[in-house]
Amino acid sequence: MNDANRDQPRYDHIEGRNAVYEALAAGRPINKIWALSPEGGKKPDPALLKILKLADEQGVPVTRVPRNTLDKMSEDRRHQGVIAQAAAHEYSDLDEVIAKVRSEGRDPFIVICDELKDSYNLGSILRISDAAGVDAVVIPERRSVAVDSNVAKASAGAVEYVPVCRVTNIANTIRDLKKDGFWIAGCDMNGDTTYDKADYAGSFAVVIGSEGSGIRDGVVKSCDFMISIPMTGHVNSLNAAVAAGIVIFEAARMRREGKRT
Repeated sequence: MNDANRDQPRYDHIEGRNAVYEALAAGRPINKIWALSPEGGKKPDPALLKILKLADEQGVPVTRVPRNTLDKMSEDRRHQGVIAQAAAHEYSDLDEVIAKVRSEGRDPFIVICDELKDSYNLGSILRISDAAGVDAVVIPERRSVAVDSNVAKASAGAVEYVPVCRVTNIANTIRDLKKDGFWIAGCDMNGDTTYDKADYAGSFAVVIGSEGSGIRDGVVKSCDFMISIPMTGHVNSLNAAVAAGIVIFEAARMRREGKRT
């Protein structure tokens, strides 16, 4: 890549009502919004009007366009009548997030995603993490889905509130966290500790593996223990986001209640 290309401004393409609204509400710099033109005889959509009102208050330019224009701009034609161009998502520094949490007198709770490939899963994990009070979600720089428009949409806007930290090497990051007093648990169907019996107290991080292959062996070896979710159905597997939701909310409950097992 030459210097001219490197200096070009980068933008994020945000689609969907929740994603665009939350980006505006969080104060993210929005360059422009394209919204569906009023369609003859149809009642104005309240969610879209709410977005347009907030955009007007923030001085964000809005262009009303027909549906076929939005369809051509959209990556999957599920734009829900609104598309925004925003400054590229800024990743957070993990050390700074941890320092901030501790300055508030709390023990950090982190989710680490080991090479997730599916935008929906990462977006869902961000949405779950926001709801459960997770302090940061960590993803690797390579061989992983990044924060893009599909992730933003799947997160229903949670990407604007949960710090996402990109790191060079997950195993090395885990080792650094352990030196900093963290306990690390990985989610695996063959884990020795069931999710409802684990100790989630203190500075804690849970690792979620990739779709299909799970957590890589090198990362497993870096974890302190492995958590499993007992299942009795005919299909004994859960996708990454569902498994993450079960473990994250149980961890949040135990941490909130101060329970140790």
